[in-house]
Amino acid sequence: MGGVEDDEPASKRMKLASGELRGLSNGSSLAETTVESSRDLMARPLQSEGDEEVVGSKGVIKRVEFVRIIAKALYSLGYKKSSAHLEEESGIPLQSSAVNLFMQQILDGSWDESVATLHDIGLKDEDIVKSASFLILEQKFFELLDGERIMDALKTLRTEIAPLCVNNGRIRELSSCIVSPSLCASVGSSNQDNAKMKSRSKLLEELQKLLPPTVIIPERRLEYLVEQALTLQRDACIFHNSMDKEMSLYTDHHCGRDQIPSRTLQILEAHSDEVWFLQFSHNGKYLASSSSDQSAIIWEVDTNGVSLKHRLCGHQKHVSSVSWSPDDHQLLTCGMEEAIRRWDVSSGECLHVYDKAGLGLISCGWFPNGKWILSGINDKSICMWDLNGKELECWKGQRTMKISDLEITSDGKQILSMCRETAILLHDREAKIERVIEEDQTITSFSLSRDDRFLLVNLLNQEIHLWNIEGGIKLVAKYKGHKRARFVIRSCFGGLEQAFIASGSEDSQVWI
Repeated sequence: MGGVEDDEPASKRMKLASGELRGLSNGSSLAETTVESSRDLMARPLQSEGDEEVVGSKGVIKRVEFVRIIAKALYSLGYKKSSAHLEEESGIPLQSSAVNLFMQQILDGSWDESVATLHDIGLKDEDIVKSASFLILEQKFFELLDGERIMDALKTLRTEIAPLCVNNGRIRELSSCIVSPSLCASVGSSNQDNAKMKSRSKLLEELQKLLPPTVIIPERRLEYLVEQALTLQRDACIFHNSMDKEMSLYTDHHCGRDQIPSRTLQILEAHSDEVWFLQFSHNGKYLASSSSDQSAIIWEVDTNGVSLKHRLCGHQKHVSSVSWSPDDHQLLTCGMEEAIRRWDVSSGECLHVYDKAGLGLISCGWFPNGKWILSGINDKSICMWDLNGKELECWKGQRTMKISDLEITSDGKQILSMCRETAILLHDREAKIERVIEEDQTITSFSLSRDDRFLLVNLLNQEIHLWNIEGGIKLVAKYKGHKRARFVIRSCFGGLEQAFIASGSEDSQVWI
């Protein structure tokens, strides 16, 4: 595989504890369980090996936190009886009685009592107490307004909310509701009873985010920890090329080298001379190839393999590149310093020929709307046409070189082309801003990632550079190992989420 000069993939993987099972979690043997009822088995207190304060082989998981998080997960999944049983059996409550009372008071709308209970929970940060009190009293304020108790709402605002000195801007918004009740809907009030209960539940969610996790465990905390573990395993898997849904909790995740294409499945031999360019359609159902034999071919791809669908003839020179329309119904082919032809994929019919008198076209591309096409011209300009051949715009000057690579971002705003042998121009059509990627070596080809964030640049000195072009321009990585001496070597993004880079090479190898 090709080497990457800077950061290697993370080598540190999160490993799940995988010690041998030592009987059941309560320490009993299988023989013992056959003579015990399930009730007796569940009622038995949990046993732990070694230090009872921690669980796991590494000694980093606090037993109380672990049990509370499991109980919270059971409760969130709807297994309330199981959660309560776990609390009883372990002797570890999910939350303190004060917290349970506080949460129930919120749902019941007992605002003054809930504020009083909030102070009994034992929060050390006074700012958190004030912020939580503000949220509770704000809800009280809205419900008083909904009940048309205007004076009580005003009293709450003046004597309870304002003295907290929290979020003065929000206090002004609440004051406007007193003056103009019609504003309440936009500020956060609702008259419907079911909406009121929903609003109380939402308030409880906001309070849970505000209060320390030691007081109220965040929602879906266990799911988050498990997802984090799986994500770390996935990111540390250098051959990862499978869907996330194929990952399992039962084993540590690891993709083998066989996840990367490494076997020749079919050889396509319909061209009579060098193949210069290949591109799959967006839907993956077709492959287009262009050749120095002055033709292009549309291949059909299915589960049985690749078969020739149409041979596209009509160019008088080598066909240097192809470009699929956004809907894959049409294909552009560009003759080297000649003309562009637009083809119907279904019939193989040539729909239009685009050219400029006395000049040659050297590259082609589609705008994302599928209504316009672009081409680089050998006078170093770039032109845009509609499908009928009407020239819509032309950017003159040092815009392109005699190279067939031309890219347009998926939003249609930026056009990428070579402006010098060692530079790539990023032209923003709307903002009228131009940025330049400068290289020290001659550029032979380049390729844009599907998400428009990265650009792969092949150089004459047998290097491939990966540039981040999102926002500022930054060189991310360099790849070496492939061979280039006589021909134009191309590279591309590929694999799941385009996490891999593949390159041709003059040593008859494909480098990944």
